Amino acid sequence: MTISRRALLGTTLGAPFAATLLPLASPALAQAQWPSRPVRVIVPWPPGGSTDVLARLLSEQLSQKLGQPFVVENRPGAGGNIGHDAIAKSNPDGHTMGPVTVGGWSINQYLYARLPYDPEKDIQPISMHWELPNVLAVPAAHIPATNLRDFVTWAKAKQGGVNYGSPGVGTTPHLSGAMFTSRLGINAVHVPFRGAAQTIPALLGGDIDFALDNLASYVPTIAGGQMRALAVTSAERWPTLPDVPTMAEAGVPDFVVTSWCAMAFPAGVPAAITQRAAAAIKEVSETPAMQERFLRTGARALYGTPEEAAARAARERPMWREVVQLSGARLE
Repeated sequence: MTISRRALLGTTLGAPFAATLLPLASPALAQAQWPSRPVRVIVPWPPGGSTDVLARLLSEQLSQKLGQPFVVENRPGAGGNIGHDAIAKSNPDGHTMGPVTVGGWSINQYLYARLPYDPEKDIQPISMHWELPNVLAVPAAHIPATNLRDFVTWAKAKQGGVNYGSPGVGTTPHLSGAMFTSRLGINAVHVPFRGAAQTIPALLGGDIDFALDNLASYVPTIAGGQMRALAVTSAERWPTLPDVPTMAEAGVPDFVVTSWCAMAFPAGVPAAITQRAAAAIKEVSETPAMQERFLRTGARALYGTPEEAAARAARERPMWREVVQLSGARLE
């Protein structure tokens, strides 16, 4: 009589030993089964903003690839802290994720007196998601300068100084503006708004003089000629604005500041699920069609390993801590 290998394991080595074999297969099993139901995608910002739009683009593609709905849920407020906290404290079973921005991961811990979550312990990165530069934009109808050098000369000469807008205290546009005006010796007052939807009308109406804001929000007004783009804060010229110089080219060296976002789980999600999610994001994000769709919104689609995302957040924290201190911003 022939005895099977499975029977031999069960009878000769005993049930206790056979049971120890089961956990060895569980990571692969978890990866193969994920996602087993709809995935909730918590966006820490309101509908219509760049983070929301880009998260929806990615969610749509992940849903098609992985066969389960990826349902976006907006949880805005407190500079993104409400949504980031919801991600961090969700069930770590891989069925809740969200876009964690540079603010939530590398800035807010220096800006706020207290955070409801620990950015370094409670967030488990999956992959980078997108990156976009800030653009120094001025209203064409109110500002005579057509390049950055002339704008700096004009701003320094303006009686009473200039005003610049941002989508809120402690955002990368606010901190970029503070760094720019401080380094160039420009007398300036920061005017916080609730988002670009308010900042742009204030610019077009002449109520404020400039913004160093996320490019994605300004693409239509720049293309339409209502705004002039004087410089971008990326290391190289941006693909959709090839005629706009970088800050370094415009005369301001060592001024590379980008807004970026990573997709993340709460801490504790099994590594196999994280790896499968990262692989799926890479596959959909590296397609030419997806790259083009992101560029049309003003961003660049990114992807990478969880370790690369965590390393970027850690690498930028010292810079943002210094800039927050420079700005004098502090929130409860």
